[in-house]
Amino acid sequence: MVGRVRAQTHEVVIVGAGFAGLSAARELAGRGVDVRLIDRNNYHQFQPLIYQVATAQLANRDVARPLRAIFRHDRSVKVTTADIVRIDPEQRTVTTADGLTFGGRVLVVATGAEVNFFGIKGADQYAFPLYSLDDAARLRSRFLGALDAADRDRRYIEKGALNVVIVGAGATGVETAGAVAESMREVVPNYLSADLARAGKVYLVDMLPDILMPFSEKSRKYAAKRLRDAGVELKLGVSVTEVRKDGVLLEDGTFIRSRTVVWAGGLKARGLLSDSGVPQGKGGRVDVDPDLTVPGHEGVYALGDSANITDGKGQRLPQLGSVAQQSGKWAARNILADLRGGARTPFVYRDKGIMAMIGRGASVAELGTRRRQIAGPLAFLSWLAVHVALLSGVRERIGAVASWFWDYGTHRRPQIVVDRPDAYEIDWSEHEDRTRASA
Repeated sequence: MVGRVRAQTHEVVIVGAGFAGLSAARELAGRGVDVRLIDRNNYHQFQPLIYQVATAQLANRDVARPLRAIFRHDRSVKVTTADIVRIDPEQRTVTTADGLTFGGRVLVVATGAEVNFFGIKGADQYAFPLYSLDDAARLRSRFLGALDAADRDRRYIEKGALNVVIVGAGATGVETAGAVAESMREVVPNYLSADLARAGKVYLVDMLPDILMPFSEKSRKYAAKRLRDAGVELKLGVSVTEVRKDGVLLEDGTFIRSRTVVWAGGLKARGLLSDSGVPQGKGGRVDVDPDLTVPGHEGVYALGDSANITDGKGQRLPQLGSVAQQSGKWAARNILADLRGGARTPFVYRDKGIMAMIGRGASVAELGTRRRQIAGPLAFLSWLAVHVALLSGVRERIGAVASWFWDYGTHRRPQIVVDRPDAYEIDWSEHEDRTRASA
């Protein structure tokens, strides 16, 4: 039996290398602060482009950068790959699955989020979430498995092989629906027969009455029209009551046959937080003070998707990458104040706007606090420029731009590979329960 290992201590321990944790670590590294950065993956993934990995527009290497490469010139930052199983805010320590303990004068919790299935029957078993590179690989392999099956035997089309259902009409759902529809229309005919591509149907389902609810009505109407023009069928104002291995059942009794159900219906804080004793609010996230610290726990910060962060007026900020990045930098400045005897300051968010990709040449963007609206090709180019600029490395930027040019110019995708055979192999038997209606 391995004996108890004494905690390795640092000035700052950061759990999670998403936008928030990475931003905090970079800011502290520039000041020479002793940081231990811990994540279950050895890379930072660029979350907004995960859906393009799933649809084979980008390769894994275009959206993921090794953490040790990011900090190769920062000796004060030590990267550890481990799965955290316990957070102790009282002692400011974390424990890994293999029993190691790390503690610091300051603890930063930026553990990110996990998929929220909202208790929908079968969703956790049959739906494909889209939050990580592994999720993207599984979804890509499932999509290819369904296409290959339909190409091998057209009878699989009647079983929903070419139907893709996206649940959730927020930015992730809309962008995924547009990308899948574009793949059906522009890419699939270059690999399989054109009639297969025409037989494919893309459904976007949401219980809310409209798509992209944080956007203006003008932007929502433009996005909805472009999706419909691309062949996406919008089923809005109707809830999913069950996800089955052969499709999705809606509350109005409609059953959509599909073997590829994408879950973009929402996120919640990782379950790890519920066992830590920190105060939790909406979505299981930590309700932090204005300076981003956890109430009642001195020296503990919560950031990104782990936290409910408010602006200067007390309004809860959305779970956006820009909020996470800015909160990470701001927390680092407050941590420096903690370490050097200064005073913390309340977080002030700089709202740069929101944007969403609809498809080739079509995006919507609402820029700045006044939400200046642009749509179409100009918004599309703005979307590309912003996302290239936000990628963490030069090689990743070059790779993404090269992949986009190749894709848009040739309608071919070299990333169309099966690397998750478990998702590629499909059980084509029907679900045990019968349904009232079929779409």
